[in-house]
Amino acid sequence: MNKLVKALGAVVTAVALGATALQGAPASASPISQDYVVSPNPSDLTPRVQQGAVYKMLQLGGIMFAGGEFSSVKPYNNSGTISRSRLFGFNPISGGLTGFHATFNAAVWAMATDGRSLWVGGYFNNVNGVARTGVVKLDPYTGAVDTAFNARLTGSVTDMALVKGRLILGGAFSKKLIAVNPATGGDTGYIKLAITGAPGGTNAGQTKVFRFAVNPAGTRLAIVGTFTSVGGQLRRQAALITLGTYGAWTSTWYSTLFDKPCWSETPTYTRDVDFSYDGTFFVIVTTGGTSPNNRDLICDAATRWNTNDSRTTYPVWVNYTGGDTLLSVQVTRAAVYVQGHQRWMNNPGGNNTAGPGAVSRPGIAALNPHSGLAYSWNPTKDRGIGGYDLLLTSTGLWVGSDTTHIGGEVHERLAFLPLP
Repeated sequence: MNKLVKALGAVVTAVALGATALQGAPASASPISQDYVVSPNPSDLTPRVQQGAVYKMLQLGGIMFAGGEFSSVKPYNNSGTISRSRLFGFNPISGGLTGFHATFNAAVWAMATDGRSLWVGGYFNNVNGVARTGVVKLDPYTGAVDTAFNARLTGSVTDMALVKGRLILGGAFSKKLIAVNPATGGDTGYIKLAITGAPGGTNAGQTKVFRFAVNPAGTRLAIVGTFTSVGGQLRRQAALITLGTYGAWTSTWYSTLFDKPCWSETPTYTRDVDFSYDGTFFVIVTTGGTSPNNRDLICDAATRWNTNDSRTTYPVWVNYTGGDTLLSVQVTRAAVYVQGHQRWMNNPGGNNTAGPGAVSRPGIAALNPHSGLAYSWNPTKDRGIGGYDLLLTSTGLWVGSDTTHIGGEVHERLAFLPLP
């Protein structure tokens, strides 16, 4: 355990009322383990996104990409305005924009790379004047469309990942989850799982896989979204899929807690998921409404689940906000970072109030991976609607959102919190 985590241990003990810890397990090893909690002081050298929100970030070598819903960006020193339609590239060290330029007719929500090419997903159906629905392959240096790639989807893509030579896409298109050839976009036939249903009926909106996470070994896929069945098995809002050598199947992991509605206006409430650094557990964050002192509901909360459990009822731990949405999560050895429009963490008794043990953590928080309790780390951030993406790199944590202040400084919709 690193020095900063040790120092924060006393804080965790002091606020032990704030999270519902149900069981625990140690963990180790990670591709990006981040053994220290990142600094609460943001870098001064990040571009300023001028409108809307950043929904997704990705690093390709010495280039950082940010995508979302916006039309212009300013350099970190606030000089000049540069036109960029929903996606831009920049140097993550200097903050300077690259020559990459692509034009999308709707929001960007997903990205993936093999180190040479850039795949982009979203709600668009036209890129640089080329018809491409949901997903497109681009030159990462110029933004030119690779016309050899055409997945011919019927709807939006909100998450994607390259896994063992296949490009896995999740969204609201006809199959909801698919593995395509990264060169041509053709369906590989690797994923043949019917994903159907909508919790709460028509009020839940389109059936879709909204976000997913792949474990470091590339053998498990955790999905969240709007659905009631995966591969013919009852799975509401969350499911774990095994990625085999020749195909994928629904795992035995399941919790009936996701069958329970939070309230009528949010019948589907899972928002993001991320695996631990060693793949032994994953964390899901939710919206949904207050449920004070009710351990049978996991609304407006972060929850930890063991990967090898089957049909488990309760998570390892729950950390409730007390009535505010969490939208994104990233897991390291040192911390579980969560972002949303929350006011508090450690707040199981709160009902849009600070209940016993609650701690103020506006917009962003870092939780102890083993207990689930919030560390004293508290940059503070504008709440807004919230932030849909957190990105770990070897040097720190990137924060994408719809807000303009974090750590007491102006950082318009994009910020970087470096490792100490």
